[in-house]
Amino acid sequence: MKLVSIPEEKFETYRYDAMFDCYKWDPEFYDDFTLAKQVLVLTEEEYKEVANLTETLELETRKAEEFLNNHLSCAKTLALPKKINQELKKMKNYDPQKHIRLMRYDFHPTIDGTWAVSEVNSDVPGGFAEASLLPKLAIKTLDENLYDSIDFGDFLARTIQKKIKPNGTIMFVHCTSYSDDRQVMQYLGDKMESLGFHSLYGAVEHIDFKEKKAISVLDGHMGDIDFIFRFTPLEWLKDIRPKTWSGYFDTITPSCNHPIAIFAQTKRFPLLWNLLEKNHLTFDTWKKLLPDTIEVKEAKGKEGYLYKPACGRVGEKISIKEACRGKEYQEILNDVKKHPKQYIAQKKFISKPLKDIEGKEFHVCLGSYTIDGKHAGFYARISETPRIDSHAKDIPVLIERNKKNERKRNL
Repeated sequence: MKLVSIPEEKFETYRYDAMFDCYKWDPEFYDDFTLAKQVLVLTEEEYKEVANLTETLELETRKAEEFLNNHLSCAKTLALPKKINQELKKMKNYDPQKHIRLMRYDFHPTIDGTWAVSEVNSDVPGGFAEASLLPKLAIKTLDENLYDSIDFGDFLARTIQKKIKPNGTIMFVHCTSYSDDRQVMQYLGDKMESLGFHSLYGAVEHIDFKEKKAISVLDGHMGDIDFIFRFTPLEWLKDIRPKTWSGYFDTITPSCNHPIAIFAQTKRFPLLWNLLEKNHLTFDTWKKLLPDTIEVKEAKGKEGYLYKPACGRVGEKISIKEACRGKEYQEILNDVKKHPKQYIAQKKFISKPLKDIEGKEFHVCLGSYTIDGKHAGFYARISETPRIDSHAKDIPVLIERNKKNERKRNL
């Protein structure tokens, strides 16, 4: 694994092409520019290793969530929001063959030469265009003879295509006030339009449910929906009115992702493993890669543990002291004390930074996707600090061609 820099004289063109051709509309977060000047290159061996680990993790995760869906009493330790808990019993009609299960596992290289996995983005993982178009742009900018990439978007689009009738209508559900969310949905919606489908863009409340079937109530686009692509996090739904959001839990309309994703999305998921192993489930790969995860109260007096919010996203509120800004670290500790069940304690791993051509160090988070059990590509971010949060930079992932084999792999 290494960082390869975009030549300085080519970067401005690369940046504009990313914005206008790769759906990277607003590559800034506050004052931080969030498009890396480097690309992340994996060897073929690293690619195969991570892909295999990802598929094994996914198998362990899906078996667990399907067990929990049929044994909800075992899920109490997850301490899910009350309004969400009330809806879980509606998921008994969940059919994994009808819906698409999309997940992204976050891998980090460590100083001892192994991988650590920090979490699974089980509910609404993003980064679609960055995992599909940006690598192609990077290859074009660097050298088309040296690298390959995986087109995540093609993989996802083909999977959706198999689930619904030709020319069907897809509703892309997202938080419509956020351009970051819209660019993700617009990329996928345009891709599905190119395959002959009809794409609608709306918020959670723009779908109603009649006899468990999804109906669009979007002005000018009312009618049946053949597929739901939800990009609004489940824990946000409980505060949305009217309460049509509860229909997502038992709809018979195919979707990606079904609310069954909530079990693994919470960072409290590992706290169930010992119980689930008594019911003949295994977590060997998870336990190998995920640092020790315990209740907040159990971490008292133990060295080397940090706190993570159970429903946190994008690295928010993780108590890595050297990565916190201003009073953030103390504010996190105060919140942990007030709301211990909303956090977990996790053994801190030591991230191994990579150096770019100028010798500057960056920490890496390599997101590895699965779609219905199969590895489907990568989305990565790099940061000057060990915490990969909203200030981190998006970086395309390329795979170095095996020089002993000139035949291009069909990725």
